[in-house]
Amino acid sequence: MARYIGPKTKIARRFKDPIFGPDKSYEKRNVPPGQHGMARKRAKLTEYAVQLYEKQKAKFTYGVLERQFYKTFELAARKKGITGENLLKFLEARLDNTVFRLGIAQTRAQGRQLVSHRHITVNGNIVDISSYQLKPGDVVGVRERSKSLELITESLAASNSKKFNWLNWDGKLMSGTFMAYPERDQIPENIKEQLIVELYSK
Repeated sequence: MARYIGPKTKIARRFKDPIFGPDKSYEKRNVPPGQHGMARKRAKLTEYAVQLYEKQKAKFTYGVLERQFYKTFELAARKKGITGENLLKFLEARLDNTVFRLGIAQTRAQGRQLVSHRHITVNGNIVDISSYQLKPGDVVGVRERSKSLELITESLAASNSKKFNWLNWDGKLMSGTFMAYPERDQIPENIKEQLIVELYSK
């Protein structure tokens, strides 16, 4: 499974946003990467560059590479409604992202690892495909033999029961229900999805 394994703080500094979650290194140096950082005079970005920048930001945020990202965009374009919002809804409905949102994992990368290592179930069946698209009513849970896994218990303890309106978490069963696709104003990510639509529409 292809995934980005390079330096994350450097990417976060490029986008001036801690897109991979809390990062002490980013907090210390929240200026653009490079030897001169903010001192360097940067040319004004073209319209294309701004759109490309936003697409790259979305891809890194959700941990999706170009081919899969474009497939998700095509799916969003075929669905009724606003294409950009549909894109974010489908990205949020990914299994690895939902594992992260439920608090089972502390990051999306960690959620992807839990899924690929067969610790996660959907409707009682083990699913090891991180890009698996959830549908309203699907129940995401922790495999019985994995419920005592230190990585999972620590993550749940650290999540502070942060709730999202489209998810319903049951702490006793260690499972959550994907209630519905989230509305745009419910998704906390700082992404200008319309710029991505404009880029792919060229």
